[in-house]
Amino acid sequence: MAAQADAPSFEVVIVDNGSTDATPAVVRAAAGRYTFDVRSVTVPEPNRSAARNAGIEAARGEFVLFVDDDVWLPPRFVAAHAAAQTSDAPLVVSGPIVNVPDYATQPKASAANYSGAFFCTCNVSVARTALLAVGGFDETFNLYGWEDTELGLRLRRHGARHTFAWDAYLWHIKPPRVETLDTLLQKTVERAQMAARFLRKDSSLRTKLATGAYGLNVARSTLLAPAWSLAGYRRMAENERAPGALRAFARAQFLDGSYMTALRGALASPGP
Repeated sequence: MAAQADAPSFEVVIVDNGSTDATPAVVRAAAGRYTFDVRSVTVPEPNRSAARNAGIEAARGEFVLFVDDDVWLPPRFVAAHAAAQTSDAPLVVSGPIVNVPDYATQPKASAANYSGAFFCTCNVSVARTALLAVGGFDETFNLYGWEDTELGLRLRRHGARHTFAWDAYLWHIKPPRVETLDTLLQKTVERAQMAARFLRKDSSLRTKLATGAYGLNVARSTLLAPAWSLAGYRRMAENERAPGALRAFARAQFLDGSYMTALRGALASPGP
């Protein structure tokens, strides 16, 4: 943030959602060192929705620009969001999210990085008044996934429009040693559980398409990755002697099948 160029005045609000590392000390050391304010808010219980609501409440600016803790920003990132926020009506501005393995890898955004997602908190800005008008994030989404999509649905229904700003790109740091299959599986299962919660709250076609809970996708997943095949896909994905393309295919099928299996189970169980 200190390297931002040509940006309007801004503040940095860091929400510490139950960290166990040196985050509090890093924030204290940063306070007062820069031309912009650096403040922190603490939300001890792990809950991405509650954490972001606390950040929105603490913010003093006209617009809220969300970024995650595992990103790196090019120098004109904030300026690009500010330049795109030109409408008097509520406007959701998002930009390319470029996944890279480390901080040193910084390619330009390309067509492959386009996303039609209406609201993705890794890289999105919107007027604070619009967030408050729809009640912020739904804090019952207390596991991984869909809390930003669900908020985006409410913003859309509240009259917000969306634009994709190519200059507002960032690098999303995803080291292979961190993105293990077990880590991705845990996120996948939680994402399925939150998808079931989303569907119970809103059963519209848009939600079914977003979560994959529609007939054609269910049939596709059942054909390519039925529950009985998942153990075999996992063994292939973890077989270092197998060709890379085959391992990648097996990994994708294992995670897709795990998601659909967990989603069906979550929908069959009573829940909020």
